Amino acid sequence: MSTSNPRTVEEIFKDFSTRRSAIVRALSTDVDEFYGLCDPEKENLCLYGHPSETWEVNLPAEEVPPELPEPALGINFARDGMSRRDWLSLVAVHSDCWLLSVAFYFGARLNRNERKRLFSMMNELPTVFEVVTEKKPLKDKPSADSGSKSRGSAKRSSDGQVKSNPKMGDEGLEDDEDEQGETLCGSCGGNYSADEFWICCDICEKWFHGKCVKITPAKAESIKQYKCPSCTLKKPLRSTH
Repeated sequence: MSTSNPRTVEEIFKDFSTRRSAIVRALSTDVDEFYGLCDPEKENLCLYGHPSETWEVNLPAEEVPPELPEPALGINFARDGMSRRDWLSLVAVHSDCWLLSVAFYFGARLNRNERKRLFSMMNELPTVFEVVTEKKPLKDKPSADSGSKSRGSAKRSSDGQVKSNPKMGDEGLEDDEDEQGETLCGSCGGNYSADEFWICCDICEKWFHGKCVKITPAKAESIKQYKCPSCTLKKPLRSTH
């Protein structure tokens, strides 16, 4: 079975992407061929995706421990015990787990920031399960209402309603995709990141990293109306009556 030995984040991501593409093809374009190869009368079979973007149904590796993490064993045994769609979904879920395990096996020597960047790159792609069950288009981006964003970036506005982060809300569905990626911190100018807490000024409606304006998620919950440092320094206009 073909193997590779990627070392950098980019090399590991490429290995992940090509293996993933192969498995997606097996469970979609080549699904009839894949289904036929998974005969329940045969021995324990596994679905492999290779860096060459080819897929293979084969017996598990004989060496113990194996050179790489092994995919789910015996996928063929469940084929006739459930609907075709459910079986393919099950294989897809196990394939997603295997792809991640292989990627982080190669990434064992990466540092914390590199591992974080690797996972972020992989997370930009729909999972095999999402593709097989048609939950997302093949080139769709991760959903904007993921848990980390809704918890990390929402705040309560002065009327008590939860004010969503820059990429949430109905207007996000109407805006161009290019526009969604351009939210910048009003303090440091950094790009929006789903794994960081953000807060919006109720006056100027600019978004800020919580760390840049020294606001934590817990503190934000108790703020009825948040004013950023710039708006706080601005003096209200005097009446000219």
